[in-house]
Amino acid sequence: MKDLNSISGAIVDAAFHIHSTLGPGLLESVYEVVLAHELEKRGLKVERQTPVPIDYDGVHFEVGFRADLVVESGIVVELKSVEELSPVHSKQRLTYLRLLDYRLGLLLNFGAPIIKNGIRRIVNRL
Repeated sequence: MKDLNSISGAIVDAAFHIHSTLGPGLLESVYEVVLAHELEKRGLKVERQTPVPIDYDGVHFEVGFRADLVVESGIVVELKSVEELSPVHSKQRLTYLRLLDYRLGLLLNFGAPIIKNGIRRIVNRL
């Protein structure tokens, strides 16, 4: 696996490129497909809408939620296209990281007028 910091740097760079090209305010699904394409062009392995199983009360659920993007089997990328991120968005992503036992996640809000204000790095036991 490539270094998490260099992978996350490539993801953020791709997000800047996409935001400056397409602008804010499109549907999350548009940014998802375009970001996946941009990352694959950069040689990264990307999975879209990855089902994530959970175990609860002794029951295994195959799909507890779906991660927007999983990059290089190590970084969960969640996309938003909202005016402003809420504190709950970061809390949800941290829970996702814990369930997956991943160390790093990115929350990207393409609805922000300036993309740097819409980027959150979330860590789990790093």
